[in-house]
Amino acid sequence: MTNFDELETRSADARMADIAQQLPKQIARAQGLRGYEGALDGVDAREIKRPEDLSVLPVLRKSDLTSKQVAGDPLGGFGALHTHEFAHVFQSPGPIYEPGGIGHDWWRIGRFLHAVGIGRGDIVQNCFGYHLTPAGMIFENGARAVGAAVLPAGVGQTELQVRAAVDIGTTAYAGTPDYLRVILDKAEEMGEHLSISKAAVGGGALFPSLRQEYADRGILCLQNYATADLGNVAYESAAMDGMIVDEGVIVEIVTPGTGIPVAEGEVGEVVVTTLNPDYPLIRFATGDLSAVMSGVSPCGRTNMRIKGWMGRADQTTKIKGMFVRPEQVAALVAGHPAIERARVIAQRDGEMDLMIVQIETSAEDASIFEGAVTDALKLRGQIELVGLGQLPRDGVVIEDQRKYD
Repeated sequence: MTNFDELETRSADARMADIAQQLPKQIARAQGLRGYEGALDGVDAREIKRPEDLSVLPVLRKSDLTSKQVAGDPLGGFGALHTHEFAHVFQSPGPIYEPGGIGHDWWRIGRFLHAVGIGRGDIVQNCFGYHLTPAGMIFENGARAVGAAVLPAGVGQTELQVRAAVDIGTTAYAGTPDYLRVILDKAEEMGEHLSISKAAVGGGALFPSLRQEYADRGILCLQNYATADLGNVAYESAAMDGMIVDEGVIVEIVTPGTGIPVAEGEVGEVVVTTLNPDYPLIRFATGDLSAVMSGVSPCGRTNMRIKGWMGRADQTTKIKGMFVRPEQVAALVAGHPAIERARVIAQRDGEMDLMIVQIETSAEDASIFEGAVTDALKLRGQIELVGLGQLPRDGVVIEDQRKYD
């Protein structure tokens, strides 16, 4: 394995020492921004030196960004630069505005492209969108970091895509997992042979059958996990054994609706702190579920690994006409000392909704929880007690078992 840089294979002690230097500076930087007014009051940034120290800080959600984005300050006071000082400002659906830079590997995608084997001598057919949204520029910036040329193709006009791929001789693809197959099938229909042998995909599920189809066509296809706000969060290597956390972020896995970290291996919501000084997002909740894997990647990269995308953490469900949210389930657990964990299950009883609240506890009398359930969930429910350690550690706190067909 050739490294993108020395950070990928450093020891755990060296990585933690680096975080201990960078993290307090990032917290202090955030404290000076309008977007964090009130959220980080009383926090001594010098004491936030390790990933586990972050658990005392509040979780930042996308709704917090959008609620503060106003005319004249489209970044909501979360940017460390003035809006005009960024190279780009993007608009994603919502709308929500995100900044972008053209400095070396600003979104840190180069590390992922290097892991795919993309570099000097390659021409990347970049089929991520360029219009308003940032994905196209994110991957173009990464290609520049590894010395590859780019065909800024975007999506659509598939015959022209094939024509360009043949004429230019593109060797790599960047885009959503399924669109590459559209291009390959169109090339076969046109009687053309493409030189694409590497694919860096994201923005959608890469199913094992599709990955195998690409492998059968001589294409190595790897995926990463990135967002417009955070840049690269984690990525696959050729070992294809989990996703390696990027060196420029700190990842926590927490119980959905809370900021409370789960044990290693348990499924929870992905919360990310970025070390990007231009746009310091502290404990940004992605809304995605994943879990930490033990050990390090067989490829030799030493950072923490996660299992990849495992669903959405926003399990908000309407029961008896009322929304029940993960935050309410978290409040139920936090508000009663005898509750270790809780899980809400929505079912149908004839034509009526039924709410079952499973409570993991050593207590034996369900009635002692009735008031707490009603106060937290604003509904009465059937309470079921389960023994300690008996609720699944799968990240689900609200399960909708109702059939709608």
